[in-house]
Amino acid sequence: MSLIRTESVYKSFGELEVLRGITTTVEQGEVVCIIGPSGAGKSTFLRSLNQLEEITSGKIFIDEQLFLHKENGVLVERISASEHKRLLLEMGMVFQSFNLFPHMTVMDNVITAPTRVKKVPRDEAVADAIEILRQVGLEDKHDAYPSKLSGGQMQRVAIARSLAMHPKIMLFDEPTSALDPELVGEVLSVMKKLAESGMTMLVVTHEMGFAREAADRVLFMCDGIIAEESEPNELFSNPKNPRTRQFLNSVL
Repeated sequence: MSLIRTESVYKSFGELEVLRGITTTVEQGEVVCIIGPSGAGKSTFLRSLNQLEEITSGKIFIDEQLFLHKENGVLVERISASEHKRLLLEMGMVFQSFNLFPHMTVMDNVITAPTRVKKVPRDEAVADAIEILRQVGLEDKHDAYPSKLSGGQMQRVAIARSLAMHPKIMLFDEPTSALDPELVGEVLSVMKKLAESGMTMLVVTHEMGFAREAADRVLFMCDGIIAEESEPNELFSNPKNPRTRQFLNSVL
């Protein structure tokens, strides 16, 4: 069962066409990594899935329901407001920057969305958060404020905050790009454990090792299109597209 499916998704910023007909799927339990050069449209595509960017044309299906259909900037069809909200809540997202609330403790950062959006009782949310913080290796930091954490710890809190909503799919937008090199490993370790647990994940990343090890499928994007996609061993060992070969030669 596909959790996300897109058909001919386009996105323009004025005269600049950033996405040029993206058609792909993410199946339940699948880990898909998107790689490619800067400006390829990777982050724009990810952000279009949860409406942080409005697409210009195309169809987006979430959990096998038509979420949105637009043509030339005009809305053709959209699901009801209640279903729209429900499906958005099923997508967790982790950004390059951590976006934690600086005036809140780690615990309060994690439980705010469940208690305010899903109306989960506080004691239930706290018990759940303790378990999630244990999963990301931060159970001893529940009373700490973000200013007292390292970048890697803050990003793990951001992951915990998304997991607290119990999403069906996690979107990661270059989650290690803002980290010092020595802190990257701790975040990738948490993401690998998530992948091993069966979490459906769509990951924009420049960490080729992670893509090779954790992904079920890798998409190579350039110039607003998916130029190549295959299993990681095939794509990294025997890329078919010359642009893919050029990119991999420059980063590996």
